[in-house]
Amino acid sequence: MSSWIDEEHCGVRYGLKGETLVEETSAFQQIRVIRSERYGRGLLLDGCWMTAEQQERHYHEALVHPALCGAASIERVLVIGGGDGGTARECLRHPDVQHLDMVEIDGRVVELSQEHLPGIGGSAWNDPRFQLTVGDGIAWAANAPDQSYDVVLVDGSDPAGPAEGLFNRPFFEHCRRLLRPGGVFGTQSESPEAFRDVHIAMVRLLREVFDHADPLYGWVPMYPSGWWSWTFAAMGTPRYRMPDPKRAEMIGEGCEIWSPRWQRGGMDAMPAFIERELG
Repeated sequence: MSSWIDEEHCGVRYGLKGETLVEETSAFQQIRVIRSERYGRGLLLDGCWMTAEQQERHYHEALVHPALCGAASIERVLVIGGGDGGTARECLRHPDVQHLDMVEIDGRVVELSQEHLPGIGGSAWNDPRFQLTVGDGIAWAANAPDQSYDVVLVDGSDPAGPAEGLFNRPFFEHCRRLLRPGGVFGTQSESPEAFRDVHIAMVRLLREVFDHADPLYGWVPMYPSGWWSWTFAAMGTPRYRMPDPKRAEMIGEGCEIWSPRWQRGGMDAMPAFIERELG
């Protein structure tokens, strides 16, 4: 029978009506797969919404395409996290990507996503360019060679539990070190309303680590407040602001949310209180 499945955050509940298909605890976190009446099947980790079949494009397109349409080259891509496969799927829509490493700490998230949410990862799981490593993405970033990737994307959960180390200076400095000249870094950077202090601190820190860093604002209605952000960073010039026309035209036709126009609007939509905080 259907019931309400909620994420609770700061005295507010964000819920979907549906049923639980799987609920278990891995070595890292509680995992719950649900079937909802409104957004299809979805995934929660430690009680927090991660994705759902009819919401995932709001998130994955926003994280991937500003970086992959902006970097000078996109031959080699690193995704840290992203166990549902959606970020890898969007990256591999770009034919110029020759190799993609995805490092996900919890292999059980991958297995359950492949079984119950196969459309989110889609063809990525069987793409010959795709290499999955079940392991610690923080350690991977610390140990990978200098300038080994054109794009580094962080698709982690909120800054707690297994994702806590994805939101600090040493990790961001390693990500900068991994980028080739003309490379772009991108990360989800929380809700400017529900996680206001975390969001502002992340943007400020990325601006200290990189020459340029700017947030993009959009929406993922199932997430706390529905208002979300992704922040992109680069050395030299803010390449993520200037989508390559050929890549954008080729990829945009298959997008539900992202387009160069949408991206410009999302980056220009910084609210006054954040602009004041960032100086």
